[in-house]
Amino acid sequence: MPISPNQGSTGGGTLVTITGTNLSNTSAVKFGTKSATNVTNVSATQVTAVSPSGTGTVGVTVTTPGGTSNPIPFFYVGAPFKSSLGATSGPLAGGNSITISGTGLSTATSVSFGGVTATPTVTSDSLLSVTVPAGAVAGPVAVSVTTAGGTNNGLSYTYVALPTITALAPTSGSTSGGTAVTITGTNLDSTGSVTFAGNAAPFSVINTTTLSAVTPPGTAGAVDVVVTNPAGSATDAGGFTYVASPGI
Repeated sequence: MPISPNQGSTGGGTLVTITGTNLSNTSAVKFGTKSATNVTNVSATQVTAVSPSGTGTVGVTVTTPGGTSNPIPFFYVGAPFKSSLGATSGPLAGGNSITISGTGLSTATSVSFGGVTATPTVTSDSLLSVTVPAGAVAGPVAVSVTTAGGTNNGLSYTYVALPTITALAPTSGSTSGGTAVTITGTNLDSTGSVTFAGNAAPFSVINTTTLSAVTPPGTAGAVDVVVTNPAGSATDAGGFTYVASPGI
């Protein structure tokens, strides 16, 4: 007499289908000592019922006018607990893979990012990975994991749009570096790095449209300026020109 599914939340509420023989006129289905609710006699070979709350492993039995069946194991699973996300932000287009760690993740069937679900790959009871779906707009969304034990919330993931560069001021400075440059554009508030000719520059985020950076030393000539955030990079090709100091 198999049952499907054979596991469910400790809080109850799992719809279980029981198949077997001589199930007509079923009067009760029990999970251990507790009676199931919403028992429906589908046919002589099938009964459905909703599990009550419980813990551990219990035997499921069916009672008809002919007696009570042998017990079949049903496993109660606790709700998952999520402790951390491997990455808390990423591109608005999605497509990047992140990990989720916690406990009770072995039966995970879906991960929701702001209501958009993705199917995870379960590594163990404490770890899964999932490909982030595309987001609707940039900004934070709630992350939830659904398992046989239920759904748990409490984590947040931030969708980030690609940065753009619209202007630099000034556009030239000494090869010795130290020039303060204001970079304007869009989606700059999550900037992780600024480079001039591939060399990292110290910077400060002013707001979503403005950065302040200080040029590192460089070689005379026009160089690319690159701004990078979790979604990707924006390049102003030849946007800054290093000028050698005069010599006498």
